[in-house]
Amino acid sequence: MRKTPLLAVAVGAAGVLLFATAASAAAPGAPGIGDPYYPDYGNGGYDVSHYDLGLKYQPATDTLQGTARITARATQDLSRFDLDFLLDTQAVTVNGRKASFTTSGAHELVITPARVLRKGASIAITVTYSGVPSTKKYNDYVGWAKTPDGAVAAQEPESAWWWFPSNDHPLDKATYDITITVPEGLQTISSGEPHGARTAGGWTTYKWHEAKPEATYLTTLAVGKFEIHQGRTKSGLPVITAYSPDVDPALLTAAKASVETTGEVIDWESTVFGPYPFTSAGGYVPNVTSHFSLEEQTRVFYSPAAFSTGVRPYLIVHENAHQWFGDSVSLTTWRDIWLNEGFATFAEWLWSEKTGQGTTAEVARQTYDSYPADDPFWQVKAGDPGPGDNQFDDAVYDRGALTLQALRATVGDAKFFTILRAWATLHRYGNATTAQFEALAEKISGKNLGSLFQTWLYTTGRPAAPPQQVALKTTPKSWKEIRQTRTLEAH
Repeated sequence: MRKTPLLAVAVGAAGVLLFATAASAAAPGAPGIGDPYYPDYGNGGYDVSHYDLGLKYQPATDTLQGTARITARATQDLSRFDLDFLLDTQAVTVNGRKASFTTSGAHELVITPARVLRKGASIAITVTYSGVPSTKKYNDYVGWAKTPDGAVAAQEPESAWWWFPSNDHPLDKATYDITITVPEGLQTISSGEPHGARTAGGWTTYKWHEAKPEATYLTTLAVGKFEIHQGRTKSGLPVITAYSPDVDPALLTAAKASVETTGEVIDWESTVFGPYPFTSAGGYVPNVTSHFSLEEQTRVFYSPAAFSTGVRPYLIVHENAHQWFGDSVSLTTWRDIWLNEGFATFAEWLWSEKTGQGTTAEVARQTYDSYPADDPFWQVKAGDPGPGDNQFDDAVYDRGALTLQALRATVGDAKFFTILRAWATLHRYGNATTAQFEALAEKISGKNLGSLFQTWLYTTGRPAAPPQQVALKTTPKSWKEIRQTRTLEAH
């Protein structure tokens, strides 16, 4: 028998010990990203930079087949990690090696790679899957809308689980390539820009690309028959709008008259909030029965019922304001939802002022007066409303906008609009918090604003006075339409 030198044995043992120590230092990624309202949403231990989704959808059976190629980076030594997902997984590889997987909880796909993933290392994840999205429920909720000729994925705060595995939280934004194959004769709508289509063997494959960071819930997908329009803003920005021809004709007429103003609205909002943050804009109206609208990045989703009362200019203003406030500058936790909805609501008030239908001060006074002191409205803290129904309570929208009017009245127009533009610029494509907004407002204005934000965002009960003393001779002309928008925008 060959003898092994003592030194070699010692070195070998040390190597084994070193490997064992390193491996034992690795830990599972958290099954939640740390959101106080939704502890199991998102995941810890890694950060996604890109999703490359290859999909095939058959509307007749509502069957979706997919391969998700996810590019990420480990933020700790990882022994395993989670993805948020509901469909049936067939195979997983991590960095080209087969990985084991299981499910845990209501929407967790738990992946154990063949080798420990070191902090800072690139991760290439491939998930092959299939399923019938409309049969998957979470708390009796289905985030996939089956339509007569296709389907739509558009919902908040979650919708990705029903069609691709992800780190499903706005804190982990990524870019996207989406390739979707559907029966010939159908079209697809998604975020970003179309990158061509090819038909063969009775199927058509479409490609979409979103080059700017995007939160998972803001990534939309629609399959069906669409009348697609392509135009441009005055600055040359592509505007893509689409309409299901099967929508009730009266609703469809009002929808087109509304959504086709997207370019005009984007041009105006760019003068108020700063340059538009993305490379395309638009919206779509599919044949769904829901009643809400949602600010999907670059391609707003509108339910046909949103136009049941006619043309809705304020709804278009609201949803496109979100492209700055909510989509480009995204919340850090869902507790900060007023940074999305309060800002978009205030954009409506600014449109009212621009079109001579009532100043922001007049709309704010009307809003304040419309809620009696004993109204439950005043018991919801706009800056911390709570999860579930309260997250989209009227207070988040209206008290959020009242906060901004109070800020405008306190710091003056020049500094107020400087604050808005600086906010959109400093946090472009990232995430931010209410505390950061307050700090920025104080820095630019040179004023201590703690009491203002505490009163309007965090104190229950009706403030003793409206955000600005203004006498109302008549109700602002915009009031009725703004109130309708509130109903139509609620998620």
